[in-house]
Amino acid sequence: MVSQLLLPPNHFTKSVSAKVFFTGDYQGFSDLTLRRKSNQAQRVSNNGFSLRAKADLRFTNNKSLVEIPKQWYNLVADLSVKPPPPLHPKTFQPIKPEDLSHLFPNELIKQEATQKRFIDIPEEVLEIYKLWRPTPLIRAKRLEKLLQTPARIYFKYEGGSPAGSHKPNTAVPQAYYNAKEGVKNVVTETGAGQWGSSLAFASSLFGLDCEVWQVANSYHTKPYRRLMMQTWGAKVHPSPSDLTEAGRRILESDPSSPGSLGIAISEAVEVAARNEDTKYCLGSVLNHVLLHQTIIGEECIQQMENFGETPDLIIGCTGGGSNFAGLSFPFIREKLKGNINPVIRAVEPSACPSLTKGVYAYDFGDTAGLTPLMKMHTLGHDFIPDPIHAGGLRYHGMAPLISHVYEQGFMEAISIPQIECFQGAIQFARTEGIIPAPEPTHAIAATIREALRCRETGEAKVILMAMCGHGHFDLASYDKYLKGELIDLSFSEEKIRESLSKVPHVV
Repeated sequence: MVSQLLLPPNHFTKSVSAKVFFTGDYQGFSDLTLRRKSNQAQRVSNNGFSLRAKADLRFTNNKSLVEIPKQWYNLVADLSVKPPPPLHPKTFQPIKPEDLSHLFPNELIKQEATQKRFIDIPEEVLEIYKLWRPTPLIRAKRLEKLLQTPARIYFKYEGGSPAGSHKPNTAVPQAYYNAKEGVKNVVTETGAGQWGSSLAFASSLFGLDCEVWQVANSYHTKPYRRLMMQTWGAKVHPSPSDLTEAGRRILESDPSSPGSLGIAISEAVEVAARNEDTKYCLGSVLNHVLLHQTIIGEECIQQMENFGETPDLIIGCTGGGSNFAGLSFPFIREKLKGNINPVIRAVEPSACPSLTKGVYAYDFGDTAGLTPLMKMHTLGHDFIPDPIHAGGLRYHGMAPLISHVYEQGFMEAISIPQIECFQGAIQFARTEGIIPAPEPTHAIAATIREALRCRETGEAKVILMAMCGHGHFDLASYDKYLKGELIDLSFSEEKIRESLSKVPHVV
């Protein structure tokens, strides 16, 4: 397997595409853009080691050969019942574009409300996507063998990006649109750190200053994610912090608060709102974020077709919903057309079950009530989940578009406790070789459940799973599990009732 070409700087000036294919069970490929001085492949010498760069590196397995999609897909265009609009937090009237201009650049505001089916991906964004896209679709044959299941398990792996997850799929276009409109600074929140590190990476490419509020529990337990952000030039603060009014209010009531994504969003939004040269970037929940992530599903549809497979079941973890939407929305389009009919299953943590235990209502996207009101499944905007290890799933609400799709009956949802998730993660790591981030362990656990059901029934289902990132910076969580110190955390019914009582009443 060829994985890297070491070339001296400035050696290439003309663009050539080199496809790198993987053999065996690793059924994917990477697209590497090389720049060279002539039309002929150049011999490169590095400490006596010679490589010949070629336009096409052919290996035995090319079933996953796909082009990077040139457009993002907007599911709203194909829904006969459109989702409810976001509302102004003071007037309760549908939000206007100018109401969002202090937070987002104009192009992202347009994408948030667009009814167009497809949005062209800018060439500058595509060029950066080529660093890691297309991402591989992998059949988990060794996991199938371990489980002794007739099911065929595939996973779409997004962990090969610079930040190690799916998050750069939206971080890059968000940074691009901000830079294009002359923005100098961007601020954001992050839970486990995948989103914060992705925006830090993207900001470094476009010359933006980046400031991140990281949920305090993750800030202290995942130091290497923080160091990644700082390496890419970002300033990182634990949330809640004493730098914002929203953070100070939380600390006054609970000085040892573990934080939450809702609190961190409040802090970042507050800073963006009071600084004219600063915009806010969000890693999940909003329509334009889900839109950017659909490049995952668009690639995967092509890859599944190349394998001659049609998924019977599509599984993804959900916190805010970007990873799940990215894989599932293009397949929902095909389901609406009548071309396929898979079951589409979201999996959330038992300690933060917004889809399975929340209410479908208008609520704030943040704890302090600074954002527009969005119709979504929510546990209440001031609900602070217990500090589970899947920090990226500790959000009180679900993306409004996913909530709407769930209400329309196009998908289902379950919740799974974290010990079962880590049990599945160990099985996955010891068979497929990839150590998953705590977030996709929920999808792995749900996949194993279904595969074992297939063993009992004899069904040879095709299961497609979203594997949104690696867990190389989450090994402290694995350490706790392997030592037997991990415990299942659940939500408090009383805590949720109290939080839901504060959800705004919108008639």
